[in-house]
Amino acid sequence: MSSTASRALARAGLLGVLLVALSAGAEQELPVYPGAVHTRIGNDLVIAGEYYRLAYFTTDDSLDKVVDYFAKHWRGLGYPTVVEGDLQDEAVVSALYTREGLQRGVVVRRYLGKTVGFCALRDLWVRAPKKPGAGPVKLEGTLFSQDITTRDDPGGSQHRSSLVQGSLNEVRQRVSDTMTQQGFSLVREAGVKVAGEQRFTLEHARKGEQVVTTLSHVDDETTAVLQMWVGSDRPDALPNGEAVRQSRAAYEREQRAKKAAKEAAP
Repeated sequence: MSSTASRALARAGLLGVLLVALSAGAEQELPVYPGAVHTRIGNDLVIAGEYYRLAYFTTDDSLDKVVDYFAKHWRGLGYPTVVEGDLQDEAVVSALYTREGLQRGVVVRRYLGKTVGFCALRDLWVRAPKKPGAGPVKLEGTLFSQDITTRDDPGGSQHRSSLVQGSLNEVRQRVSDTMTQQGFSLVREAGVKVAGEQRFTLEHARKGEQVVTTLSHVDDETTAVLQMWVGSDRPDALPNGEAVRQSRAAYEREQRAKKAAKEAAP
């Protein structure tokens, strides 16, 4: 059982844990490496219906030393503990806190001469409610999708990372059509080139909600879509209605300036 659970953390860890992670319920502590500054990533998160919390740290200590610390610490406390990975460039240390129904784990990697650790806490007993709420839109042709939800009250936010079948312009139009069908209005649209590849950001809004969508080229038949839905209480503490008004006004000024520059050109 411990091996199965640790492999699950390793798979979702080395892939999904770098995007998010960790857990729940009561205010349980994340794993901590002595002498390192730990930075929380988000607050409580919901990933694939499970509660997570996540933090990261960096240290000059070797990967072996970090792995050895957590393995000895958890085994010394009597918890089933598993170590996986090549133990050179990456490793996962995972422990089951059976009485509490928690899994603590650390994904450790070497990067630019330092050891980087992602500390994860996962609730094994409590599942998030299945009732879907407002959030990012689901697109036709989605090949893969991963949702992350913050549990901040009130408001909160939701994030969706997707791979969608279709060219960049096709998926861009699909996003616009779907948002319009759901009652959103386009507030802002911007296109830039990153490393020679075109990228679009679309901002849509309706009363009390905003969705920011970033589309990136993967290949001629696939587009990466990142969406963030924000409820009435925004992270920047600006009331949503005023934020939408200011954003729309800025977008209209930008369009007028472009039109004026075009008309003034010889």
